[in-house]
Amino acid sequence: MKKRTAGFLTAAAIFMAALCFLPAACGKQEIEVPEVRVLPAAGRLQEMTEKVEEEIAAAEPEPVRGIYVTGPMAGHANMEELIQLVRDSELNAMVIDIKNDEGIVTYKMEEPMVQELGADVNYIPDLPGLLARLGREDVYRIARIVAFKDPLLASKRPDLCIQRKDGGVFVDGNGLAWVNPYRREVWDYLMKVAKQAAALGFDEIQFDYIRFPTEITDEEADYGEESLEKSKTDLITEFTAYAYDTLSPLGVKVSADVFGTVIDRETDAAIVGQDYRAMAEHLDYICPMIYPSHYNDGVYGLEHPDLQPYETVRAALQASADSLAGIPEGEKRAEVRPWLQDFTATWLDVHQTYGAEQLRQQAEAVYDSGCTEWLLWNAKNVYTADGLLSPEEAKEEAVAKE
Repeated sequence: MKKRTAGFLTAAAIFMAALCFLPAACGKQEIEVPEVRVLPAAGRLQEMTEKVEEEIAAAEPEPVRGIYVTGPMAGHANMEELIQLVRDSELNAMVIDIKNDEGIVTYKMEEPMVQELGADVNYIPDLPGLLARLGREDVYRIARIVAFKDPLLASKRPDLCIQRKDGGVFVDGNGLAWVNPYRREVWDYLMKVAKQAAALGFDEIQFDYIRFPTEITDEEADYGEESLEKSKTDLITEFTAYAYDTLSPLGVKVSADVFGTVIDRETDAAIVGQDYRAMAEHLDYICPMIYPSHYNDGVYGLEHPDLQPYETVRAALQASADSLAGIPEGEKRAEVRPWLQDFTATWLDVHQTYGAEQLRQQAEAVYDSGCTEWLLWNAKNVYTADGLLSPEEAKEEAVAKE
């Protein structure tokens, strides 16, 4: 991604140069200043200023358009194909698993707690080298860190798990335990992992599963005494703020993935603990997962959302805009960067095969909603190249939309 630094340094230099045209005084002694031809100097300054403004505009970071990459893929020879895909298309970012859904850290991390847990697997043998290469390719590097779905930590530290009131540890439909978001030890562990990723050179830390599980009710779960005084939504918002305050000073952006349905459905927000607007006040980017396949029939007045990708994404992002409009002017508000669907939802009775057309419809809905960034999800990292514009086509499209 392009940087702003050079432009601002140039601007500063010009400002200092401009001071040379001003009369000077040393102490109380007045110094005679030769007559200065102001108009030519001003003309040159104007010309230089315009050039700087052009440089600054050119140095603005490009909108992020990225793909998800697993740890094993990032360390495999097939990673070359994904890098080539980015090089040949409008893509310019990768979201790489650093701590995945299983709780596995995907490279040999020099972090005592990770080593104590035996949580790291060397899927990516040379992560520093990979990040350096992606940097040279102008690829924006995002570290995905799965937060509270962590069966590995849960297996080593049952005391940190979500407990059932009737006894025992809660496990989800896949037989996996979750750690308790109310436990500050879990927060500290996540920050240690995130700090290591930031130190390696990632541009952004993105938290996924920054929520409570959906398969246990509040009546069944025992989250501890703090849960009696603090709601799940307040707790997740507090963690979000804590993560931002901890990581932002390190020079990285901070983002979080959220369910698309929490944007405008208070019941869903309460179940998983994601208050969309409140979280957006403590993030650089908020990434709603607005996959058409994940909306029930009838939502937004659409008979089968999976069959109407443009309309679904458009409606979800309009709901997002309406929600975030409630944040007072001048206060921090995250940019919206949605996850889009690049997979076929074969589990649905009514679905369609997702390909180039469906991908473009979703992207167009993003732009028509006033957003500029998006990410593509495919769990197997198999992406629809035909649905992506070339770099040249993307530039032409951007100009046409101005």
